[in-house]
Amino acid sequence: MRVHFIGAGPGAADLITVRGLDLIRRSPVILYAGSLVPLEVVAEAPGDALIVDTAPLDLDAIIALMQAAEARGEDVARIHSGDPSLYGAISEQIRRLDALGIAWTITPGVPAFAAAAAALGQELTLPGIAQSVVVTRTAVRASTMPEGETLEAFAATGATLAIHLAINNLTDIRRRLEPILGADAPVIVVYRASWPDQQIVRGTLATIRERVKVAGITRTALILIGRVLDAEGFAESRLYAADHTHVLRPKRS
Repeated sequence: MRVHFIGAGPGAADLITVRGLDLIRRSPVILYAGSLVPLEVVAEAPGDALIVDTAPLDLDAIIALMQAAEARGEDVARIHSGDPSLYGAISEQIRRLDALGIAWTITPGVPAFAAAAAALGQELTLPGIAQSVVVTRTAVRASTMPEGETLEAFAATGATLAIHLAINNLTDIRRRLEPILGADAPVIVVYRASWPDQQIVRGTLATIRERVKVAGITRTALILIGRVLDAEGFAESRLYAADHTHVLRPKRS
């Protein structure tokens, strides 16, 4: 018996991995985050599976369901949104399972920032503009940020910022980043990336909050900030340059 932590991807049902879908199709117990996992994915479970939306449950109740499945010798598909390595809250579940001697696996999923970039039709890294992406969040009601992990420090590097769980904190984000990036720094908010009701709101640090307010977006949105979002005239990558040689493209004689 194993508990399989599965990343369901950002929202579109067909963005789940083949491995994740296979595990769901053969697991007798399905535990899923109902507000974020598409029902089409859950519908792939066996017809007689026990299916539980864990949104209203606390950690103790979730672990109790896993223990009961272990006693019956039944695998559990524990479905999380996006990729479980990012804000997936799986570590505390794994710690409990280890203490109970219950085996587990992790199947990765497509993260929200990748789905957002696909929806925008652009890269988040460009030569000479930004070669790093910082996936971060802000502290509001959730746990505090570790000392040193500040928006100011990340922004100062010039990296593209992918800010999760912070759509209601845009005023503070502007206050902190405008002195570093400028009021005209491009910002894009992607609401429910890859879902049928996906929305994309473009603006700058100076304008984005008002535009998001008009759009009525209050949750489940990713904030992207960085010069790559409106870059023009950037250098081409050396990867495909005619004079760039490597082991698979040796120098012509």
